[in-house]
Amino acid sequence: MAARKLGQILVDLGFITDDHLEMLVEEQSQNPGQMIGQIAQEMGLITDEQLIQALGEQFNLKTIDIDGFTPPQAAREVVSDAMAQLYRVIPLQLQDGVLTVASCDPQNLAMQDELRRFLGLDVRLMVASEADVLKSIDKHFNSDTESIETLIKGLEEDDELKAASEILGGDGPISIGDVNELVDSAPVRKLLNMVLLLAIKDHASDIHFEPFEDEFRIRIKADGVLYEMVPPPRHLAFAITTRIKVMANLNISERRMPQDGRIELSIGGHPVDLRVSVMPTLFGESVVCRVLDRSVVSLDLNNVGMPPEIMAEFREVMERPNGIILVTGPTGSGKTTTLYSALSEMNKPDEKIITTEDPVEYDIDGIVQIPINHEIGVTFASALRAILRQDPDKILVGEIRDLETAEIAVQASLTGHTVFSTLHTNDAPSTITRMKDMGVPTFLITATVEAILAQRLVRRICAECREETEPSEEMLLELRIDPEKVKGKKVFRGAGCSTCSNTGYKGRIGLFELMIMDDELREMINEDANSDQLRDRAQAKGMKLLRDIGIKYMFEGITTIDEVVRETVLDA
Repeated sequence: MAARKLGQILVDLGFITDDHLEMLVEEQSQNPGQMIGQIAQEMGLITDEQLIQALGEQFNLKTIDIDGFTPPQAAREVVSDAMAQLYRVIPLQLQDGVLTVASCDPQNLAMQDELRRFLGLDVRLMVASEADVLKSIDKHFNSDTESIETLIKGLEEDDELKAASEILGGDGPISIGDVNELVDSAPVRKLLNMVLLLAIKDHASDIHFEPFEDEFRIRIKADGVLYEMVPPPRHLAFAITTRIKVMANLNISERRMPQDGRIELSIGGHPVDLRVSVMPTLFGESVVCRVLDRSVVSLDLNNVGMPPEIMAEFREVMERPNGIILVTGPTGSGKTTTLYSALSEMNKPDEKIITTEDPVEYDIDGIVQIPINHEIGVTFASALRAILRQDPDKILVGEIRDLETAEIAVQASLTGHTVFSTLHTNDAPSTITRMKDMGVPTFLITATVEAILAQRLVRRICAECREETEPSEEMLLELRIDPEKVKGKKVFRGAGCSTCSNTGYKGRIGLFELMIMDDELREMINEDANSDQLRDRAQAKGMKLLRDIGIKYMFEGITTIDEVVRETVLDA
């Protein structure tokens, strides 16, 4: 039976009137993301205690006052700091395999299932006020670094776990029952849960689990840079990688072949996908998890960081009735986010948009998305052929990897479709050379390519610890800047603080280079002009180079000279 609406419960309990409820519903229609209870509290219509009582009534749960409550040690050991912070729960009791927690989000139905899956325990909820839950988290669950170090130290001293890991991690045949017992053990579960939750909380893009001869490293990639975590004991490599394979529904007895899988989680009320890649190495299986967190990525073209003048030109190109629009850059440069944002903006009832991707990273309502599956012959080329029979207006091809895909994309654009795709090239002009190298005839390139957007991501200086610094002459010369011309100008760096984990950086911003094809550039391509000549001509017509935009951000104090050199000096 569906839960009663909270607004009606508040009326039934006598906390608000029908007139109040009408006013709350009207206010919620203006702010769709807000809950009725939250709005009623902000308006001063109900108290914390009344909201808890109503939520308990709505979900048939008991309420509890946790002000001054200290979680018992047994329950405290099960729920890590990161887990308490992300799910906003306080463990109340652990008894007979049942964990009772206080939550201020009982309407988050996925949370209970996720906790069960993470912890391997039955989970029961009680309702507490948001203020009390947050206060308790701040008091009892606010020492991630210390807790992960403590946990790893305990694992190092667990001789029983070490013996089991070494036996099962060998080359001989394995007992599935023994393996399941190992990967379901509380220490292994807890360590992996903590790593995953910390990585997601830090907005990491990838988590690397790497076995070596004498150590097992865990590294997290955040803002495009890898950071090493406290390394767990070497003997846990088998247990942790196998635990990940179990969660991703992979074959745990196959340790000689690469495998790919997927773990679906709901962290803190929003869905998170982990794309898992397992690769056999000399000293065991290496695992990399790509974190796809929809709440971190805003699929809005206004939020990708494009300068207004480039944005206006790109939007004009997007609306063209046919042609190919390419977004280029290395892996992790934000190409997919830019394309998804563009498609989201064009996603209207009068447009049929179809994508083919490897894999589909974010699902967008209203867009038909086709995943690539090489095992059964669904390649970019074969999917693209089928898409053309589905009467699309706009098509996204995840990546043009070979001549066959390029040729079908060209044919699609010639027959009245707009095709969006990506290529791995250093900058916009060199994309033309890359297409020629693939075997696409020059006359077809000039007939179909409408625009090429090259992009990079550079790290932003942390706003909390930003300070002025003198640019070194060597760095300036690497960027082809005459030191005399910028004498007296200041650049900035991050000194390092707790906000940015002492890195000096927090977040990233995009650098964009947009080359729009015109008759002059097409003529030059037909005459076999090289990348340098195309770049000079496009620059003369107003195209800003990646390096130029990076230098502008450098002097504005948005990023550092090191970041601009790292991301753009090869394109100079």
